[in-house]
Amino acid sequence: MSQFNLRQIQELQAKMIKAQEELGKTNVEVTAGGGAIKIVINGQQQFQSISISTEVVNPEDVDFLQDLVLAACNEAVQKSQELAAQNMSKLTGGLKIPGLF
Repeated sequence: MSQFNLRQIQELQAKMIKAQEELGKTNVEVTAGGGAIKIVINGQQQFQSISISTEVVNPEDVDFLQDLVLAACNEAVQKSQELAAQNMSKLTGGLKIPGLF
């Protein structure tokens, strides 16, 4: 493993801060139930919106709706984490740094 000097570490830190800011501006959209549930999440794993089609709102079957929302949320978080990992990997050159994605 190569040694980093203080200047290189500071440059990497500045690039990482900028990348985190960009991730906050980058959205990922996920759907479930054939588009009945739509989740938008950013690259910092912050949900931006959740849309639920009236077609899947059935007071007789709340469990189905909950399952759809849960599946969409889990997929959205996964996609957001993948996006963040890809962006951070570009900065670190694939180097695994503890505490980062």
